[in-house]
Amino acid sequence: MSISNSINNDLKNAMKSHDKVALTVIRMIKTDLMNEKIKLGHDLSEDEELTVISREVKQHKESIDDFKKADRDDLVETQESEMKVLEKYAPKQLSQAEIDEVVSETINSVGASNMSDFGKVMGAVMPKVKGKADGSLVQKSVKNNLK
Repeated sequence: MSISNSINNDLKNAMKSHDKVALTVIRMIKTDLMNEKIKLGHDLSEDEELTVISREVKQHKESIDDFKKADRDDLVETQESEMKVLEKYAPKQLSQAEIDEVVSETINSVGASNMSDFGKVMGAVMPKVKGKADGSLVQKSVKNNLK
């Protein structure tokens, strides 16, 4: 089942069960997907849908960090409950060990030896982990492996 179909079914279920958090998040996802479809001018592929959802997950994570810094536990709680719904649609994220493994393999295949090869390595790693790993985690891993 495609992501769009899954979202539509979950929207119906959320309406029936009066789950306000899920309803809000699913409507937000549908709106973001529709906006992206309009922006690109064609129906979204599954990869494009996952990119939109990953963007939302990243925004929620950043919001949670900001709200924690500001001691806004009420907003942190709201964002975390929304994240649980979002993560249902987001692609499974790679663990740090898996990211390190991909980075090590890429460094060996590219022949990188020091920090001057950072751009080459990042350019080769990011397409492999697109949507499955946060860029900042990949960046840290590349820096650690190139030292």
